[in-house]
Amino acid sequence: MAELMDSISGHAAAVLLLLLSMAAAVWIAVRIIKRKVRTFSRLVWGTDSLSGGVEKMRADYAITPKSVSAMTSLYLPKINADFPEFKYDEMKKRAENVLLYYLMAIDQGQAGVLRDANRRLKDKLQAVISMQKTAGRREHFQSVKIHRTEISAYRKSQGRCIITFQSALQYIHGVSEGDGSGDVQMDRLPTQTKYDVDLVYIQDERIVEDERDYGLGLNCPNCGAPIAALGAKVCEYCGTPVVEWNLYVWTFGDVREVK
Repeated sequence: MAELMDSISGHAAAVLLLLLSMAAAVWIAVRIIKRKVRTFSRLVWGTDSLSGGVEKMRADYAITPKSVSAMTSLYLPKINADFPEFKYDEMKKRAENVLLYYLMAIDQGQAGVLRDANRRLKDKLQAVISMQKTAGRREHFQSVKIHRTEISAYRKSQGRCIITFQSALQYIHGVSEGDGSGDVQMDRLPTQTKYDVDLVYIQDERIVEDERDYGLGLNCPNCGAPIAALGAKVCEYCGTPVVEWNLYVWTFGDVREVK
């Protein structure tokens, strides 16, 4: 009996020793992992805390501008060849202003804030504002800052062309309930994003604005032949001057966020 008790005690001691050894190994492993995590966090983010490092990464991401599709050097010579009078700096500034007023109009819930836009864009803006009113909420954009704007695309067809400006920008985004007059819940960190703004050329603005058709073909007022070349000075079939007839109209036809 005594031998049995001694054997049980020996086994218990061995199990206890094994458990203590395992606990010590786990403790040492945890210490090593924590030390490696601190070293990694310190090297990457300059902080001993992994959670603090993640928060710093989020903060860095929130202040890092998005990259834009910068194709200005490729498309601007083609645009200038079609439209020698095209003023790039002026049009870029107009595109940025349209983007700012578009966001301002949503923020205020007033489509009339937006200027320099054709009917299609105004209708789109009004639809956005109406949908938010129906949902009982309103988006807000504060501290809007445009980092960079470049031409990202140039498309043309008979009687029209579209120049797309792409802007990288940041703002503080928020949402309010109801009509927007109540408390606004604003994000703590800025949002970095980018938007496309379409600049549209049409030879007769009145026709397009009435019919909302960007692809409308134009014809010579004398012989009726189609005018295929944007910016053409004379009809290639009968030689009738079309400069005076052309209403060189540049308006903005769309604003959209690029995901």
